[in-house]
Amino acid sequence: QVQLVESGGGLVQAGGSLRLSCATSASIFRRNAMAWYRQPPGKQRELVASVTSDGRTNYADSVKGRFTISRDNAKNTVYLQMNSLKSEDTAVYYCNAGYAWWGQGTQVTVSS
Repeated sequence: QVQLVESGGGLVQAGGSLRLSCATSASIFRRNAMAWYRQPPGKQRELVASVTSDGRTNYADSVKGRFTISRDNAKNTVYLQMNSLKSEDTAVYYCNAGYAWWGQGTQVTVSS
């Protein structure tokens, strides 16, 4: 069974920063694109950022210039560095591997 273990969510003031982490097995991590999605309250889940196995990144327009996705191949971990957070970034953030497997989600709350 594929496991994606997320950490790093929490409560932060607007303008602040958080870093999310997601670790999985080497066999899954090295072969697959990794991504972060989020689901704001009462809304559908949406793609935030993705990174391919060879390091190409893609971002939602709403987070470009503020969020950075990166992967550490030695640790089988993907990160989402979130800066200049806004209240509209409040959501449950989910890690995804290979557009197939999901983490349990971590809450990010940005207070204004």
